[in-house]
Amino acid sequence: MECISVFDMLKIGIGPSSSHTLGPWRAAERWIKHLNNSNLFEKITSIKVDLYGSLSLTGKGHATDLAVILGLSGKDPETIPVDTIDAIINKVKTSNQLNFNSQKNIEFENSKSIVFNRDFLPYHSNGIKFTGYKDDKVISSEIYYSIGGGFVVQEERTISKKKDKLYNKFPFPIQNAKELEEYCKKENTSISEIVLKNELSLKSEKEIDSELSRIWDTMLECMYLGCHTEGVLPGGLNVRRRAYDMHQKLIDENASYNNPNEWIKTIRNTEVKFRQILKWVSCFALSVNEVNASLGRVVTAPTNGSAGVIPAVLMYYLVIENHDANFNEIKKFLLVAGEIGSIVKKGATISAAMGGCQAEIGVSSAMAAGALTELLGGTPEQVLMASEIAMEHHLGLTCDPIGGLVQIPCIERNAMGAIKAINAAELALESDVKNAKVPFDNVIATMWKTSLDMNTKYKETSEGGLAVSVNISDC
Repeated sequence: MECISVFDMLKIGIGPSSSHTLGPWRAAERWIKHLNNSNLFEKITSIKVDLYGSLSLTGKGHATDLAVILGLSGKDPETIPVDTIDAIINKVKTSNQLNFNSQKNIEFENSKSIVFNRDFLPYHSNGIKFTGYKDDKVISSEIYYSIGGGFVVQEERTISKKKDKLYNKFPFPIQNAKELEEYCKKENTSISEIVLKNELSLKSEKEIDSELSRIWDTMLECMYLGCHTEGVLPGGLNVRRRAYDMHQKLIDENASYNNPNEWIKTIRNTEVKFRQILKWVSCFALSVNEVNASLGRVVTAPTNGSAGVIPAVLMYYLVIENHDANFNEIKKFLLVAGEIGSIVKKGATISAAMGGCQAEIGVSSAMAAGALTELLGGTPEQVLMASEIAMEHHLGLTCDPIGGLVQIPCIERNAMGAIKAINAAELALESDVKNAKVPFDNVIATMWKTSLDMNTKYKETSEGGLAVSVNISDC
């Protein structure tokens, strides 16, 4: 059993897509590491990158080619200054040279060095091949697969034990929701406590707190930036940012604040009628995914395309439900959310290219619903029930981005997923779990079966749904 950490599920990176941007970026880094380990890096004089399947079909809209260039340039998606990205890309395109791993310049003509192949590789729909040449001779060729949420694998690694990964190291190894529930009963404790004990087998509590703080700070800064940035999103769809306009209408016109934490205090003083709550939650979700769509820095939760749901629901708790909440509540929320996501990943998928949008928005909504339920006093059984409710009502949701851009319908879907998560939590809290008919594990299994049955054109290929019924030229 592979141990999936909360920090595997919640990664900091650049938008717009964890599978099409962050994954290829990380794959480039891994190839460079392979070249160094094989003493081949210094011999490389040119590179060719082949994108396959969904990476090819929607790669332009997802900035896959740009992510590959940044990864091959040795830039880190967690730390790269976002405002330097355009300059780096333009320099490569105009000079036809790449500063390979920030160490040496090599030949790299963008239109020829990155090839978009429409055919699919057999293992996974998100395939990427790096080929390195010494003059005209191939000296390295490696294929990687971006399987969602920024996770990257090679096919042969599924055959043998992954020696560099931890197996059964957790004191409470969890494969499914039933096992998690049983651990909670046996230990008479909450889900967040079980998850924390697992994480403590990998990191100290100080390290865990530091990383979770960094994740939350990134989420909060992303919402703050999105709510205070006006204009039109890049890509050609001419989508106007809506979070800015919504925020202007919701915030007190005399409000004064200078940073995200002061902003939270200000929002707590605003009107909190039902309609305003709906608007605030939607505003938070939209803000994150507008930042994501403009190649901003977000947290995969569990993916970039669904990055707005979890911060929006957590922000709802902080500004509406509990004004006295502090880092302890944030920590519990993120621990529970990460564990719910890892269970779905083990039992199904978090890749829209494999399972449609049910595997992204559906999973993020389930993660947020379960986490909110624990903060609101729910039992472990109610937490899992809330996750089941949220996931169940996203089953069959297709991935059909117009123009391959993570904008329409992706941004709005985050707002809908956040609202559903809150509703799912309330339904679970008002329910007797003894009367529950559908276990969370069954919904996960159903989602996977639905993924296998779903037509490929509804799996992030821009060949079906809204992607073909709405022309980019009409936007």
